[in-house]
Amino acid sequence: DGKKLVRSPSGLRMVPELRSARSPFGLDEPPWVPDKECPRCMQCETKFDFITRKHHCRRCGKCFCDKCCSKKVPLPRMCFVDPVRQCAECALVSQKETEFYDKQLKVLMNGATFFVTLGTSDKSELMVCRLSNNQRYLVLDGDNHYEIEVMQISTVQILTEGFTPGGGNTRAIGMVLQYKVPGSEEVTQMKFTASEDFSCNKKLSASWLAAMHKATKLLYESRDQ
Repeated sequence: DGKKLVRSPSGLRMVPELRSARSPFGLDEPPWVPDKECPRCMQCETKFDFITRKHHCRRCGKCFCDKCCSKKVPLPRMCFVDPVRQCAECALVSQKETEFYDKQLKVLMNGATFFVTLGTSDKSELMVCRLSNNQRYLVLDGDNHYEIEVMQISTVQILTEGFTPGGGNTRAIGMVLQYKVPGSEEVTQMKFTASEDFSCNKKLSASWLAAMHKATKLLYESRDQ
């Protein structure tokens, strides 16, 4: 998919040429609160004047003084090329998301092995599941081949084991997802169960599921924007 470099008031962004090619985890730039509507910092209420300048957070669009909006943090969900100015609250959120883009996204793209059950079938197939490089599809390969558009996924339930009344740790062992078939309102269900064959595969599957759990949260946030 082709990309283009664009300049906005917030900074340089490397975005897909077609909006339909954008990542399902992406966020649009927010509208900035107009200068005339914010005579004071929206965090500490310091009055703006010739000395105390206004700054807009690139993530929320609100208006702050330099002290409350001094951090420059990467914001890959909006495709910024360089770190951009954000308020303290937004900077904290963006810093947490950096782990997803630096680590967990790679885990999803590398893939893991699961037994996959389609619909109400009692038969399962061993398949490698991975996220496509453009982040738009879940690709499943085994004797059969499936491509599930991430934007068509309606629900994801992570299956766990190991919970104890005393608060013991749980471990992800599978997931159930539902998605809409393109061009139809029909909803299909798939169940993924981690393979028990090798302990290393089991650990890899658990890491993949944990990354998928985070990806699902970002997906829901993008839809609620």
